[in-house]
Amino acid sequence: MKKALENIRILDFTRVLAGPFCTMMLADLGAEVIKVERPQEGDDARSFGPFVGKESAYFMSINRNKKSICLNLKNRDAIAVIKRMIPKIDVVVENFRPGVMDKLGLGYQELRKLNPGLIYATSSGFGSTGPYSQLPAYDLILQGMGGIMSITGEDADHPIKVGSSIADIFAGVFCAIGILAALNHREKTGEGQMVDVSMLDCQVAILENAISRYFVSGENPVPIGNRHPSIAPFATLHTASGFLNIAVGNDSLWEKFCQLIGKPELVKDPRFVDNDSRNRNWDSLKPILEDVLRKETKENWIERLQAAGVPCGPINTIADVVKDPQVLHREMIVEIEHPVAGKLKMPGCPIKLSETPASVEKPSPTLGQHQEEILCGFLGLDREEFERLQNSGAF
Repeated sequence: MKKALENIRILDFTRVLAGPFCTMMLADLGAEVIKVERPQEGDDARSFGPFVGKESAYFMSINRNKKSICLNLKNRDAIAVIKRMIPKIDVVVENFRPGVMDKLGLGYQELRKLNPGLIYATSSGFGSTGPYSQLPAYDLILQGMGGIMSITGEDADHPIKVGSSIADIFAGVFCAIGILAALNHREKTGEGQMVDVSMLDCQVAILENAISRYFVSGENPVPIGNRHPSIAPFATLHTASGFLNIAVGNDSLWEKFCQLIGKPELVKDPRFVDNDSRNRNWDSLKPILEDVLRKETKENWIERLQAAGVPCGPINTIADVVKDPQVLHREMIVEIEHPVAGKLKMPGCPIKLSETPASVEKPSPTLGQHQEEILCGFLGLDREEFERLQNSGAF
């Protein structure tokens, strides 16, 4: 079947996580992604464990569906090769520190001269402008600076980072959205443009109601564990066999929930009569609910609550997630055959399109796997020129 982005060609200078996650999503949707890596070493992520033989599972999980070439960006001939490619490229994506590509002669202002319709996407820690633009950035640093750690954890004395690298991941997601928006604009006008995504900006964007709560109340939101700051009961509670998540989002669900657990009197209790009251009196409500919930297993409660339409669920381990029937039905665990590492399982693509479905068709490339295909087949170099560039240290 056709894919949504099969007519789009991307030159990908990104490495590690934020940029590669962005280009992986675009590759899953059909774009041809040509990943430019350092000779001999490649993307830093190739050295991150765990390993399958000598291949990094970390790297393989976020670089599928891509092609790999090696070019030495400190070599004049390699830069010339890149510039020859640009007129045939739709999108350039890079996540170097701002200014690096300009020094190499590959910045947006230079490349747009070669291709006015070029989309140039840059993803960095703090964006291409502002007082922090030259600071180094890693996920932990940005989770702290962006505020998410200040509202994550059990209490204000123990700030906790989110378990996955969400500063990187969200930067990748927002960068992909920016690229798609720019491509749509180009489709209408022929104009290319620069997409500038900052990890810090993305972290601020996902704070959602914490920002509004601060401006309305003037008080800093603090970590409150797994409960919701505005809804109750919306929390993790104990049962006879472990934890259960319950989300009772309105008064109608509250009445249904109370009837189901055998506590109809709670509906009329003035402390719990509406959501605001339940939220303010959560410290009194929680032990009442857990006293009841501890009498049965979480499995029994989930079955009964789901049957009644009350939102609830377990806290799955990763081992639980990868065999969950809903996850498997939606093809969110896929298996791919790598030429060196063999069979490898990884998350699938969460974007489901009815007419142009995304898919995981090719494993991540070995380093420089597509050197001749791209430089000779796509760019049109002859064997003599290819070998001359190789001997010059261009790759």
